[in-house]
Amino acid sequence: MAAPTTIATSGHRSRASAPGRRVRRLPNIGAGIGGFVWLAVIIVPIYYVVISSLRGQAGFFSGNPLAIPDHVSLDKYALVLQSGFGRYFLNSVVITVASVVVTVALSLMAAYAVVRGEGRIARMSFSAFLLGLAIPVHATIIPLYYMITRLHLYDSLLALILPSIGFAIPITVLILANFIRDIPKELFESMRMDGATDWVMLWRLVLPLARPALVTVGIYDALHVWNGFLFPLILTQSADLRVLPMALWAFQGEFTVDVPAVLAAVVLSTLPMLVAYVLGRRHLVRGLTAGFSK
Repeated sequence: MAAPTTIATSGHRSRASAPGRRVRRLPNIGAGIGGFVWLAVIIVPIYYVVISSLRGQAGFFSGNPLAIPDHVSLDKYALVLQSGFGRYFLNSVVITVASVVVTVALSLMAAYAVVRGEGRIARMSFSAFLLGLAIPVHATIIPLYYMITRLHLYDSLLALILPSIGFAIPITVLILANFIRDIPKELFESMRMDGATDWVMLWRLVLPLARPALVTVGIYDALHVWNGFLFPLILTQSADLRVLPMALWAFQGEFTVDVPAVLAAVVLSTLPMLVAYVLGRRHLVRGLTAGFSK
């Protein structure tokens, strides 16, 4: 009598574990609640900034700060645009674009040399890039100021571009090197057998396949340069060379601060980075997870 029971039990298990059979899973209520809480933590400050920028200075300190204002006004946005926002925006665009383009170009070539290079020099260069990640920016501001002044670059856009490139290269090389390592070696070997040089493989093979990583590091570096405050504060002093983070000081008076105007400037300065994220969001996840597939 034991045999039929055993057969029936094994048959039941085989039917339950059939590959086409769906298994009902209980919903993860805790994770759902945590996700909504985290979403609120992110959305509420953004909502507050946008709503407050539509208020007047008098109505900012009265009423519910999260309520929609009775009289929506775009006067603060007009004030920001009339206060030299276009010049500050252009300065930030020039510094960000120049820094990102040079950083990505140099880092791509350096990452290719680190991955495909052989010998002690390639290993030592990669260690040098890793060492660059451990050096904080604030610890180098005094020697950096000294070098900029000795090169007669103080109070110029180039004084902001060069340090931004230098401090962005290490992390950019690290991300690109991890992505290039995921490219099959057979592709490099086949192109080498066809007579392709390193420049040809870099241009025709690595560059197209590394597009997700390039978009990722481009947005990451642009975000840091765009929001940079320390370098413009220390290395420039002219009002014509102000960038957007420094331009927020224009709405700070001797005794009061025009908070709605500051928040309106924050909203306008955030839009370019938001557009860049929307355009490159498809490549971000793949670029950030480069090197973790092995």
